[in-house]
Amino acid sequence: MDYFLTDEQKMIVELARKVAQEKIKPVRQEFDESCEFPWEIVKELSQADLMGLYIAQEYGGFGGGVLELCLAVEELCKVDGGISLALAATALGTFPIILFGTDEQKKKYLPKIAKGESLAAFGLTEPESGSDAGATKTTAKKEGDYYILNGTKCFITNGGMAEIYTVIAMTDKARGARGASAFIVDKGTPGFTFGKKENKMGIRASATCELIFQDCKIHKSNLLGKEGAGFIVAMKTLDQSRPGVAAQALGIAAGALEEAVEYAKTRKQFDHPISSFQAIQHILANMATEVEAARALVYAVARALDKGDKDVSGASAMSKLFASDVAMRVTTDAVQVFGGYGYMKEYPVEKMMRDAKITQIYEGTNQIQRNVIALDLIKKAAKKK
Repeated sequence: MDYFLTDEQKMIVELARKVAQEKIKPVRQEFDESCEFPWEIVKELSQADLMGLYIAQEYGGFGGGVLELCLAVEELCKVDGGISLALAATALGTFPIILFGTDEQKKKYLPKIAKGESLAAFGLTEPESGSDAGATKTTAKKEGDYYILNGTKCFITNGGMAEIYTVIAMTDKARGARGASAFIVDKGTPGFTFGKKENKMGIRASATCELIFQDCKIHKSNLLGKEGAGFIVAMKTLDQSRPGVAAQALGIAAGALEEAVEYAKTRKQFDHPISSFQAIQHILANMATEVEAARALVYAVARALDKGDKDVSGASAMSKLFASDVAMRVTTDAVQVFGGYGYMKEYPVEKMMRDAKITQIYEGTNQIQRNVIALDLIKKAAKKK
């Protein structure tokens, strides 16, 4: 289908597809098994100018937006949903700076990210505050011109690999969620170390680890926005980034569909390719329909964000919810089409199924997405009265 992409956007798709097919596909199984971080692929993404797609030209980026990011992430994830997180998770860590950073902060950090010289990460989740972001326990105490950070973040994508971290910490516990603030913390800052690296079910080529702050001293110039705006920074960032997770899920689903169609054409049973059996045809038809529906929703939400639509929380949550649920169903069906071979690591669909599961969980579980959507509906209905 034609999704009315510009020539530049079509070029991004082709470029991302080329990197995915030529550089990522040959090594995806190796990285899945070793859990090593794919630095060589990051270099390829940088050389292809894909790392700065969503960053303004004045800061060294391509000058695109959320849609351009989603197009690249989708293509990369058709081949591997873990390796591509070097790009997607960096965008998550970068959006707070784009949305709330001062010009000085943007000039300091964005060019490095756009060139692929530095990766970024977003530090929100804690051992006791996952879905409940307002229960953040990491603190930032003001002392003169500095803030002293203490606490632990967990499940941080790009953790340990990124050079730039946007971190949410409490500056005034008494104010609850309104007492949270956002900070930029550089890797190597005294008092900032890394803890356990997680051994995950899927997206194993992506680094996920703890961030540990022990009397970590950062200058007030690293405050994002103003004190007490941390919760807003986090929520606005997630509104902006959730279509990226949706694009990851979409790519995984689309890749699984492609693999299933190709396999069904070549695999024979009863002297016929299994693609000739109506039972298989119906599975493939359902998979394709859901993938196209997810793509239409993801692109529409990305375009709304790029046009500056301020009322997109519900739609952004919908894109993440729908695309990730589709990814789980489609990858499960892909394994079924492959039969016993689909369960074997020799074939890629079992990995796609494992990778798809995380998209239903991180950046807000799909249960939380339903809460966001419902509250948005109720709020809009109240305004009509």
